[in-house]
Amino acid sequence: MAKLPVSLNEWENQQKIFSKDHTKPAGLPSPNPTRSFWAHSSPDANPLAREGSTGRLTTDADVCIIGSGITGVGVAYHLSEAVETNMALHSPLKVVILEARDFCRNGGHLTPAAFSEFHARTTKYGPEEAKRSYAMEDHTTSLLVRLIQEHGWTDGVDLVHGGHVELLFSDLEVEEARQDREAAKDAGWSLEGVVALSKEEVEATFGVHYPAVKIPGYNVWPLKLVTKLYQRAKTRAGPSFDLILHTHTPVTAIEKEQVSTNATRAYTLSTPRGTIACSRIVHATNAYASHLLPLLAGPRGIVPVRGQVIATRASVCMDQIKTNGWSGNEGFEYWFPRPIKTINERPLIILGGGRESASPAFEAYVDDDTTCHPKVGETLRAFLPAVFEGKFEPGRGPEMEWTGIMAYTAIGDPFVGPVDKLPAAQGTDVAHYTGQFIAAGYSGHVVAQMLMAELAGTVWVQPEWLPTRYLTWEERGTTVRN
Repeated sequence: MAKLPVSLNEWENQQKIFSKDHTKPAGLPSPNPTRSFWAHSSPDANPLAREGSTGRLTTDADVCIIGSGITGVGVAYHLSEAVETNMALHSPLKVVILEARDFCRNGGHLTPAAFSEFHARTTKYGPEEAKRSYAMEDHTTSLLVRLIQEHGWTDGVDLVHGGHVELLFSDLEVEEARQDREAAKDAGWSLEGVVALSKEEVEATFGVHYPAVKIPGYNVWPLKLVTKLYQRAKTRAGPSFDLILHTHTPVTAIEKEQVSTNATRAYTLSTPRGTIACSRIVHATNAYASHLLPLLAGPRGIVPVRGQVIATRASVCMDQIKTNGWSGNEGFEYWFPRPIKTINERPLIILGGGRESASPAFEAYVDDDTTCHPKVGETLRAFLPAVFEGKFEPGRGPEMEWTGIMAYTAIGDPFVGPVDKLPAAQGTDVAHYTGQFIAAGYSGHVVAQMLMAELAGTVWVQPEWLPTRYLTWEERGTTVRN
């Protein structure tokens, strides 16, 4: 069995980044990031790349959404849906999405966590709150899959229902997986579709020499999905709803208008192209949130972490690779094959991870995705040949390599809700944040519900599947597990 090129059991060491004082806010997204497979592997991969980047800038809106990833576009989509279905508003709703660079830079799986970290969450929060973590993931995944299937987007977004295999490289991972499964069973959480695989079973099926757990999951082309969501929301434009996208329009400052002025909107957003007056703001900038919300800078807020990814070709056909997604080493590494067009085609694999090679900082507080880390790149190149012996050519270079900035929090959970309710906002000029919302690390469904309730003058009701600790007004504890 080949030696793995990554160090194991590094999660605890990575969490030390949250014990260090760091108060510098994130910068603006780099205007010229590395070119990703998702956005640059074909000329038509991102048809909205520069949408609204030239011409006249919209100067007035009811809601300004900052960020055009799955979260920001998700907010816009759900607002359009609410207006179309049953939400009676006093006036039409005008929504503007502002993006600092090309439209959408999302990547990743569409796989809900089945039971990972259940033991730690139960110990810290109790079984009911722990179960909400997985109910939320199931809800979000099933919602997106339902939308894809109902609208006939399956082929257009490359949706593959192949499952997901979590490789357990160390005895510690094996024991933690056992504890998590037992905690889930004890809490009455369903483990339908979850299969524990012995080393021998994994070797017989996949040719890999480690035990594993297989869980339900999907692979998808994230940018194409977000594009479809935006286009669907745009079709709902009419007398009651309008949606405008401005890419390459970074928001550089937010000014709260004084009550004593004659301003009809609460906020003025500054961009290099001019200003926009709006009544409510949604921060969907994820790792970059602290640029406009400095109170979220540092270990108790949102920490930008640079992730690195390669697209590399297997040496064998898909029948030896399979269609499922993968992860391993406490989630540090994650990968999945792209769909093939012919049975003899050698699949392209999208692999991310390798940050262990950048310890002790693990690429934390790095918000520059214009370059790649050389040592991380070396680790990624060596990883798959070591795990899948004989199925990847050692020394073969990737077809593409890029970086992107992820958002991490101390307890591994998102921030969702009004900005003025954040504990960090207390003791500041709270009124400055009234009417601002944040959805960091989570799709926009809940924030859209909050906005519509506020606009309609009704009371927002927390869904049963939403973890209470995600909400901005909840006091956040110390680290659990990411």
